[in-house]
Amino acid sequence: MGTSPEAGAVGSGSRPAGVEFPGLVPSALGGGPRTARDHAVDVACVLVAAGLAAAGMWLMPAEDRLPVGVDVVAAVAGCAGLLGRRRFPVAVAVGLVVLSVVLPVVGGASAIALFTVAVHRKAAVAGAVTVLAVLTAPLEYLLWPGAAGPAGVLVASAGAAVVCLAVTGWGAVVRARRQLVLAWAERARQAGTEQWLRVERGRRAERERIAREMHDVLAHRLSLLSLHAGVLEYRRGLPPEQLAETAALIRAGAHQSLEDLREVIRLLRAPDGERDRPQPTLADVPGLVEESRTAGLRLAYANRLDPAADIPERLGRTGYRIVQEALTNARKHAPPRAAARLELRGGPGEGLTVEAVNPLGGFGGTTVPGSGTGLVGLAERVSLARGRLSHGPTPDGEFRLTAWLPWAP
Repeated sequence: MGTSPEAGAVGSGSRPAGVEFPGLVPSALGGGPRTARDHAVDVACVLVAAGLAAAGMWLMPAEDRLPVGVDVVAAVAGCAGLLGRRRFPVAVAVGLVVLSVVLPVVGGASAIALFTVAVHRKAAVAGAVTVLAVLTAPLEYLLWPGAAGPAGVLVASAGAAVVCLAVTGWGAVVRARRQLVLAWAERARQAGTEQWLRVERGRRAERERIAREMHDVLAHRLSLLSLHAGVLEYRRGLPPEQLAETAALIRAGAHQSLEDLREVIRLLRAPDGERDRPQPTLADVPGLVEESRTAGLRLAYANRLDPAADIPERLGRTGYRIVQEALTNARKHAPPRAAARLELRGGPGEGLTVEAVNPLGGFGGTTVPGSGTGLVGLAERVSLARGRLSHGPTPDGEFRLTAWLPWAP
């Protein structure tokens, strides 16, 4: 389950096709080790060639018959040559075709070798060997005419040509069939690899989504902690009640940050089907506003959204994250006792607009360091939602962030 198909594809690419399809594609076609099927086919070819040689010696006219010992040696040599037909199909076929001119008993072996060339070599090579066999057939019958006469030689030569063409055509059909099986096998391997890549892309996208959630949530929580800690550091004369209240806020924020981190780790370890959890929407924005005000940020919040509109889930989730990042940046960079503004407006067909404005200068006497990736991630979110994002300082010394998201009616 944890092995990538690249490794499997490499292994399958080096593995001969005959191992996967022993009944259709012999291992020799892929250069692999010989199988039982290969040996059985070789034995069958030798037996067929020997049978054809014996029949030829039996049916050959007495006046054309060579000494029995010569025919037997020629037949044995032709059958032995077939054992090398897989490694050297062209050489074996050419040798047997030429030899059959003077030794007709190897004619059956030469036909089998011609079939092997058609199976294992390209059409041009098989065609050249076939032409050689067709052209040499009349020479055989001219050398051993028997009692047939010129007409019989012509008929026999034509019959031999037809046999050669039929054997080559049969071999071409077998080759095409085997190539089709190999193409199917390769296509199946590619489909498996592509499926694995799709799954991996999905997992990577899920990890990136969780990483963005972790950044948004923890940056929000930790910025609050930093601001509360800055208050304790720079306002040392706080009354005991306010000091205890601030310390309690820090403790609660730290506890919530740990809970958020545990939730992220749980999601990363959970199976793919269990990684979904309820996501915040625009209905949770007032909670963010209250948290920022509790941390000491003077925030003016205006919600001008159409109250009767049904906010799509994805739009609400993306809008919430925009507000979260905007308030986190405001707490980091606004000066003491400065007032920030947050406004939501829009509706179906008009789109959702989120606008956040805060003065620059550092809040609470301290500057909270940032990674610089918050706005980058925010721009990616807005882009995925087919929206627009603009941000930057204004001539009035403020930082303005404006995002627009499409809202289908």
